[in-house]
Amino acid sequence: MPAPLDIAPPSGPRDRRSGRWTSGPAWVFYIAAVALAAQLATATRYGIFRDELYYIDCGKHLAWGYVDQPPLIALIAWLERQAAGDSLLALRFLPALAGAVTVWLAGRMARAFGGCRYAQILAALAVLLSLGYLAFFHLLTMNAFEPPIWTACAAILLRIVQTGNQKLWLWFGLLAGIGLENKYGILFFGLGVFAGLVLTRERKALARPWVWLGGAVSLLVWLPNLAWNFAHHWPFLELMRNVRASGRDVAMNPVAFVIAQTLFMNPLTAAIWMGGLAWLFFGRESRPRRQGARGRYRILGWTFLVTMIAFIALKGKAYYLWPGFAMLFAAGGVAIDKLFSRLGGRWVRPAYAALLVLGGLVFVPITLPVLSADAFVEYVHALHIPIPQVEHQPLGPLNQQIYADMFGWEEMAKETAHAYNSLPPDVRAKTAITGGNYGDAGAIDFYGPKYGLPAAISGHQNYWFWGPRNYAGESMLMLNESRARVEELCDQWKVVGKVENRLSRQDEHFEIYWCQQHRWTLQQIWPTAKHWN
Repeated sequence: MPAPLDIAPPSGPRDRRSGRWTSGPAWVFYIAAVALAAQLATATRYGIFRDELYYIDCGKHLAWGYVDQPPLIALIAWLERQAAGDSLLALRFLPALAGAVTVWLAGRMARAFGGCRYAQILAALAVLLSLGYLAFFHLLTMNAFEPPIWTACAAILLRIVQTGNQKLWLWFGLLAGIGLENKYGILFFGLGVFAGLVLTRERKALARPWVWLGGAVSLLVWLPNLAWNFAHHWPFLELMRNVRASGRDVAMNPVAFVIAQTLFMNPLTAAIWMGGLAWLFFGRESRPRRQGARGRYRILGWTFLVTMIAFIALKGKAYYLWPGFAMLFAAGGVAIDKLFSRLGGRWVRPAYAALLVLGGLVFVPITLPVLSADAFVEYVHALHIPIPQVEHQPLGPLNQQIYADMFGWEEMAKETAHAYNSLPPDVRAKTAITGGNYGDAGAIDFYGPKYGLPAAISGHQNYWFWGPRNYAGESMLMLNESRARVEELCDQWKVVGKVENRLSRQDEHFEIYWCQQHRWTLQQIWPTAKHWN
């Protein structure tokens, strides 16, 4: 069986004139190296991200599933910590590498579409300068690994179309199954692929066994997580119902959703991905043997379009669609290059590439922390750059959801340690530290050992499954809890600390309560402590 990603045809005429070190693939490699270097250079610029704290704790409790995600991210967190420790550089190396791989895949796909060196460079630059991708590949989250998985699946689909080798559906199924162990959003990509099969000449694959066998492979890889969800009464579905009922996510109509894609992908790349989508539907191939084959890659266009419609219909967050853009950038590189060929003029290509790079650098600080936090605030105010939000959160002065979630965690642990160590030794030994959400609990677990703190407990997300351990609840330090809840639970209580960081989210400014009571045990009330949202 051919290698699944061996998708590049012989170089076009202009590409063949290039030397080894100046060819299209070479330039794509250089741009991928820049993507990796930029992420690693800024990996320690701000602090650790809220979700990273949670995934690290999930990695301490390896399982086939969690309340709010499949198991792969926890395994990756565990592997990174085992191999290189807890430094931000170590934790964020694989996400940065995923970004470089996505750049490479986009360039590779552009070449497979018949694109010359310029088309490949343009596709790679578009991925490099995409604001959404810069944010994705900066953090250890599930989102970092979606783009390379989706793009690799698209590359295999492209090879199936080009070669007719239906056995490649087995590779597609394997990758899609791994994607399902990473994040469930790839289900919508799969829906788009199926719709693309039905709506194009590629539907003939449905009459053969390989596409169905590929689906079986995908299901087999996903089966352990499905079994975990079944055994735990489908917690992810309960979580999604709670999120929808809470109104936490910013609801977008179709127009707002598309505008958000344009902003987050970088407005300067809009012509590339929009042109790429149009080219997938209506463009002609570049290969000499296929001249005049219009819309041969329409299945990829339908895949993206149906995926986007599904997310809009289900009120999905704007970033759910981002993993699908790399294949559009690949097609768009070809489309833009063809357009410039018709326009003529040797200056058009370098001028547009320069505009993309220089203009893109203006937007980069929005999602990659190249500036100090204070400089970022001044920069955004000076440029009046709108930053769309995907959740209703009190963000504070940074007014950027990712950045606001990267400050204040160690200060929280320090303040909690001060309160904890002020307790009498006999009381301290039986005092539980309760986190109001997974960020609070994760911060205590990550920084706590440095300050002599025990692991935290929480009813939020998967912490609820991990339970109250051996704590009875007679003495607790309560983080990020409402005064009303404290008064309800505690016989005696007092404020023993205050957590506040001027750059953190405003809902992470709170008082620390010391609670004492003997009316109940944590084991008795633990079912009521669950909050999945």
